[in-house]
Amino acid sequence: MDSVKGRVHKYGDNVDTDVIIPARYLNTASHKELAAHCMEDIDKDFVSNVKEGDIMVAEKNFGCGSSREHAPIAIKASGISCVIASTFARIFYRNAINIGLPIMECDEAAHDIKNGDEVEVDFNTGTITNLTTGKSYKAEPFPEFIQNIIAKGGLINYIK
Repeated sequence: MDSVKGRVHKYGDNVDTDVIIPARYLNTASHKELAAHCMEDIDKDFVSNVKEGDIMVAEKNFGCGSSREHAPIAIKASGISCVIASTFARIFYRNAINIGLPIMECDEAAHDIKNGDEVEVDFNTGTITNLTTGKSYKAEPFPEFIQNIIAKGGLINYIK
């Protein structure tokens, strides 16, 4: 996967893992069931509005809180193709890569991009283009080995 394009679902600072997937749903390993409850405590309409390929944008410290890998799994299983944020909590960052969810850190893009904008992300160059406004942003692209982990759908599939 070299690039993705989708409609933005925008959130603010400090979106924690308990907001991404509330603890009351952690008794399932079903990705589909986790996706059905993704973001429901902060955005009750997210699940009905998200489309395959959409992009999530947030500001600083996205994925803070517990180290549960259920959070990036729920996001990916909901159809989100990439998360862009000013910064990510380090454990979320690693969990996202481990399950094959592409994430990009870019403070300027995270602040400028609005809910509902159409955005394209080029993973090879780190270029984020807001197709709604025509403005482009530069994030640090992943090294090739991390791009390979994401392309294989996560660390386990990469190792196999």
